[in-house]
Amino acid sequence: MTVRVRFAPSPTGFLHVGGARTALFNWLYARGEGGVFLLRVEDTDRARSRPEHTQAILDGLDWLGLDLDEGPVFQAGGIDRHREDAYRLLEQGAAYRCFCTADELARRREEAKQAGSGYGYDGRCGRLDAATSGARAEAGEPFALRVRVPGEAIGWEDMIHGPMSFPAGSIDDFIVLRSDGTPVYNLAVVSDDAHARISHVVRGDDHISNTPKQILLYRALGAPLPAFGHVPLILGSDGKRLSKRHGAMSVLAYRDEGYLPEGMLNFLALLGWSPGDDRERFDVGGLVEAFSIDRVLRKSAVFDLDKLGWLNGRHIAASPPAVLAHPVIGILRAEAREAGLRLAETHPELEASADRLAAIIDLVKERPRTLPALARQVSPFFAASVRYEPDAVRRFWKRPAETAEHLRQLAARLAEEASFRDVETLEAEVRGVAARLGVGAGRVINPLRVALMGQAVSPGIFEVLGAMGRERVRARLEAAVRFLEVEAEAEAEAVTA
Repeated sequence: MTVRVRFAPSPTGFLHVGGARTALFNWLYARGEGGVFLLRVEDTDRARSRPEHTQAILDGLDWLGLDLDEGPVFQAGGIDRHREDAYRLLEQGAAYRCFCTADELARRREEAKQAGSGYGYDGRCGRLDAATSGARAEAGEPFALRVRVPGEAIGWEDMIHGPMSFPAGSIDDFIVLRSDGTPVYNLAVVSDDAHARISHVVRGDDHISNTPKQILLYRALGAPLPAFGHVPLILGSDGKRLSKRHGAMSVLAYRDEGYLPEGMLNFLALLGWSPGDDRERFDVGGLVEAFSIDRVLRKSAVFDLDKLGWLNGRHIAASPPAVLAHPVIGILRAEAREAGLRLAETHPELEASADRLAAIIDLVKERPRTLPALARQVSPFFAASVRYEPDAVRRFWKRPAETAEHLRQLAARLAEEASFRDVETLEAEVRGVAARLGVGAGRVINPLRVALMGQAVSPGIFEVLGAMGRERVRARLEAAVRFLEVEAEAEAEAVTA
């Protein structure tokens, strides 16, 4: 049997973490089994469905690399088939006409509440004989269609949870077609899944209560029953259902924040699935090879934004510099545009130095967790000037006059260095200056890092020197000395005053 799975979102919002994970698990299962992955857009809620939400779902799947084998198909396109299936249930005696109005049902529900008992539909319309029911319908009396629920337990072997069962009497006769002729969710889903020959239904735990009703509908329609697997929900760190307050966003928002699709896929896969060993970083091929539905965990996963950042950083570090260069240039160009400038003005030679850019990305890519953070690390190597981070200045330029003198002497010594790109020689020169000044190497290295990068953190400073080059290092040190001299004068004036 060919494995056929589907992802069936409603276009009433964007593609969020929970839906993306469901799509991923279905896609991985299909790819691992040589099966088919189908997208069905459940757009029967016409009032809330939006074309832009459908497009956002498609864009999110495309960004993640979850390619479709079939679809998208739209649930609203099957409404005639849904009605036909509902009336087939009526003809077979598996469903009956219910003439109870909404007001009558609400009144009975309120009476039950006042009596302190739970309300369940009592099946009264199901006891009408066929002639009476038919005559009332012929007379134009509105009716819904309800399915007769047998007085027996309804169970199934869940692919994730194992044996599951709803006891007899726990489900009332339920509506499948409203009095206005619109199908109810459970009927539409079963009709669509049967029509698409879906073999395995993998979805969230919030659908468990729908499953026994759907099993009854499959049986009544004489359609093959798919295997069901229900994935536990994703929770926030406080144990509550995941929401925006936990840092969760739409999938495309993570793209816009600078996460890689590989990092996002890796993170989503580990939200409720375990490979059975200590591996955490997976590429897409590794996920397809390692994924199995029986290793999806039965307990809820906890959304951890720090874990996402760490995994994304590992994927950035593993990515070829040529792959990272394009987004880095795009980010720096957008920043220049926001300042009303061209990239050539803010970062001269960046676009014309592909080999040098690749080498610098390779130097700095171990630490950043997002693409904008990577761009911030690359920027100082090409920027016409750097902005000194206030925290870095407070930490490492506390004594402006002294620091200016240290950098001045360092600049003079480095200006004489012939083999400027030899890292070992550069290290010896920097440490030599510190020794001659009678200070620890950190008293020279940390101020130097701020002067060159504008930041308190960078790759190895000696590698930075070599990658930045003699002329840019000279210019950065001169600019830093000028800045520190102004700070020293202001400090002296403050003391005198």
